[in-house]
Amino acid sequence: MRRMKIMAVDLGLARTGLAISDSHEMLASPLCTLAERDLSRLGEKIAEIAATQGAQMLVVGQPRNMDGSRGESALRAEAFADALGKRTGLPVTLWDERMTTQIAIGYLNETDVRGKKRKQVVDTVAATIILQNFMDSRRLQGETQ
Repeated sequence: MRRMKIMAVDLGLARTGLAISDSHEMLASPLCTLAERDLSRLGEKIAEIAATQGAQMLVVGQPRNMDGSRGESALRAEAFADALGKRTGLPVTLWDERMTTQIAIGYLNETDVRGKKRKQVVDTVAATIILQNFMDSRRLQGETQ
């Protein structure tokens, strides 16, 4: 499988974080946080950003329960990923995002990012972690050349 630019989505109720990879699938970088609650408008904005960034694949974080089961948030992410794939025409993969927000908060604590600033970036940091984990997994499984 060839390498490509991949964009990750950390879907939230109030804010959604986005991250993008380089074309070699080595490094995930934070992109932005979108404050949009309407899923249709959110999908439209993400599709525009994906096109502008030249993304060739999308990864949507799937917030599974700690026991691996799929709750309301996971089902919401699945439906959103399906709609996003239809809107963009890009392949969309769901990725288990358990603990990414907690890891992101830990990173932000280490760098002393607090209060309003933390709220603005935590979803983007979580999207970056999701994307890096996804790319690392692809590399380990030999899915990139």
